[in-house]
Amino acid sequence: MKKEELIAYIKESFIRHLTLSLAKRPGKASELDKYQALALTIRDMMVGKWLATRDEYDKTMPKTVCYLSLEYLIGRTLGNSMVNLGIYDEVEEAVRELGCDLSKLREEEVDAGLGNGGLGRLAACFMDSLATLELPAFGYGIRYDYGIFRQEIENSCQVEEPDNWLSRGNPWEIRRPELSRTVFFGGRTVPYNEEKSANYDRKRVVSASAVTAMPYDTPIPGYDNNTVNTLRLWSAEAVEEFNLSKFNAGDYINANLEASLSGNITRVLYPSDNNSQGKELRLKQEFFLVSATLQDLIWRVTMDWRKPVTDLPKYAVIQLNDTHPALAIPELMRILVDDRGLEWDDAWEIVTKTFNYTNHTLMSEALETWPVSVMEKLLPRQLEIIYEINGRFLREVSTKYLGDNNRLSRMSIIGETPVKNVRMAYLCVAAGSKVNGVAELHTELLKNGLFHDFHEFFPGKFVNVTNGITPRRWLLKSNPVLSSLISSKIGNRWPKRLDMLKEFEKFADDPDTVEQVRLIKHANKEVLASIIRSECGVIVDPDSMFDVQVKRLHEYKRQLLNILHAIADYLKIKENPGMDYVPRTVIFGAKAAPAYYMAKQIIRLINAAANVINEDHDIGGKLRIVFLPNYRVSLAEKIIPAADLSEQISLAGTEASGTSNMKFALNGALTVGTMDGANVEIHRHVGEENIFIFGMNVDEVKARRESGYNPGLCIEQNPWLKKSLDLIRGGFFLPNEKDAFRSLVDSLYSDYFMVAGDFDAYMNVQERISNLYRDQAAWHSKCIRNIANMGIFSSDRSIQDYASMIWHVAPVHVSPRKHLSLFPEDHV
Repeated sequence: MKKEELIAYIKESFIRHLTLSLAKRPGKASELDKYQALALTIRDMMVGKWLATRDEYDKTMPKTVCYLSLEYLIGRTLGNSMVNLGIYDEVEEAVRELGCDLSKLREEEVDAGLGNGGLGRLAACFMDSLATLELPAFGYGIRYDYGIFRQEIENSCQVEEPDNWLSRGNPWEIRRPELSRTVFFGGRTVPYNEEKSANYDRKRVVSASAVTAMPYDTPIPGYDNNTVNTLRLWSAEAVEEFNLSKFNAGDYINANLEASLSGNITRVLYPSDNNSQGKELRLKQEFFLVSATLQDLIWRVTMDWRKPVTDLPKYAVIQLNDTHPALAIPELMRILVDDRGLEWDDAWEIVTKTFNYTNHTLMSEALETWPVSVMEKLLPRQLEIIYEINGRFLREVSTKYLGDNNRLSRMSIIGETPVKNVRMAYLCVAAGSKVNGVAELHTELLKNGLFHDFHEFFPGKFVNVTNGITPRRWLLKSNPVLSSLISSKIGNRWPKRLDMLKEFEKFADDPDTVEQVRLIKHANKEVLASIIRSECGVIVDPDSMFDVQVKRLHEYKRQLLNILHAIADYLKIKENPGMDYVPRTVIFGAKAAPAYYMAKQIIRLINAAANVINEDHDIGGKLRIVFLPNYRVSLAEKIIPAADLSEQISLAGTEASGTSNMKFALNGALTVGTMDGANVEIHRHVGEENIFIFGMNVDEVKARRESGYNPGLCIEQNPWLKKSLDLIRGGFFLPNEKDAFRSLVDSLYSDYFMVAGDFDAYMNVQERISNLYRDQAAWHSKCIRNIANMGIFSSDRSIQDYASMIWHVAPVHVSPRKHLSLFPEDHV
């Protein structure tokens, strides 16, 4: 379709949806009405491809990826869909001709914040890449009524407010009541009948309570192709929504009680699990997802495609994104053994060929475990199956390592302390065909540390797939002017072949290109400065260095190291007002888990320090500290293109991968970081001279712990660190609550994450950074080299690695076809 015809179609469809779908008069329509009309217009343009994709899958019946994740940090859909469909310019022109401002309409969309951080954003990037690579795939997750909380800052503290992201409707999803499933909790197990098989009793569950899983489908379009995959999110509903008898009897509250209790399962992302009710609800969420998904998957293979269930591994591969969906393993065993009547060994072979597991943490204390008592109450049959899996697994281990009882204890899926519990990661490793880490260093540390026994027992099971990011959202969409510059230099194929960015490196020494990159960065900084003024009431100088750390707030990510350095810089300027200090705007964005006291204290310190330092006129605006509240995907799309310096400063050996490090570098920020996670690979690809590495590496951290790390000595030996801590302890930043940060300061005298140990090195590297920033041409030349060497960090490459090494799936090409009279065929 020609451009003029496409613009005319968009305008016609927009007016049709505004008037017929939303029943609004164009002259009376609000910005929200117009956004929804535009969203429905764009969705229409995906539907034909969506149906054609499903038809092609049903026709060819390919091996299909089932990506199972409890989190999808999707953000906004409108802009990303326009980019992937290749119609952004046409939509912008069409709405302008209709008298609308596309940027304002885009701001009406609420972020779908169905995840906490990197894990959920990775899942969203992977869905984009699966469709772009034309790989047959379904994403499965939960349609939470309330996503990650909305963060507000009051009296320098984080306050959590509910994120009712569905309150204004979601035009992207389609409810599928005909595909609803029933999920059962509780009850008790009884023999299936008098039959016994392979020394194992086939059983059934009686007296269980039922919940309906209602699917909502969202189209996920590939970039520059005809594939539109499906993200299916499950919402919990009561089997009996309303008890009319109780209502008529005057029991109005209990008449709707079952619906309320059932709906609670998908009410909120990650209910607090520091009490028994929260633990039960969290476990219900996880099982609800896997039970509904497995029913859906098995129905597709056995009923839609009419294949025997024993052929499941030929037609489906399930990727467990962390341990949250690990209950899929015993649930599939239950379906195969109890419902389908398979022998245990035959069922186990199917399971071990079907599942794969991605690990996302190096810290043993962060590995998910479930008390046996909770699982026994909610999932009695699944617990019995886990016991059987563990018993058979340990028999194999004991046969290989005769008499090594310590190894049996270490490898048991059932842990005995502090209470009897199920180790979900061990279950995933025992059952998974492949287990992958998410960065080279992470995978090696898994094999040689956390899962060393399993690595010895399962040679070849552990593989690496370094994380990646989708360049469509994180460069093409979020930084369109830089994208246009790159395309003008190397052509426009790079969004689908990010390795082609390497050609951009030859412009790193071209003064004109370097200056254009600098001007683009400065314009992005002006946009962010405007947002900071609007959101925080702080005026910042776009000519200052924008020093940025945005990510989930956790002690191991060491936001504390960053703010302590900023306070030390403040003290230096105060003591030497005439010093030659490169002006900095230190920008933070982060949410802390509601029950994570120390993380919330760090947020409070950042805000309290900002309030004082930003108001101190003696320092002449040389240093500004900003905490942008409610960090989310749409805000990240404004922050990342504006960053000069990317803070990736976790203690070596604690960050599995990180992906913000990739996003910043792709947008032309230089990295200051430790040799941790994917920083190691970024360092290798961009070159040592184009990144700022500091601090201890993994081996040095281990050696220092073993030799007796003394943080108090580190503090005494660094006068600026000591002065900063004394200032905080003395109540300078919160004079009305002088002891507010005492616990935070005291924690540095145990200092598990070695903030004090790396402080000297961090101060020194920041001095080098300031010196380079004075030479803007040299700085932005290095920025170009970073951009040019990010090709390996595309999520397309990550997904290709999964496809070839783990899933063994092949692309399915979807041909364009006509579907609807108003569908613009062949517009790209």
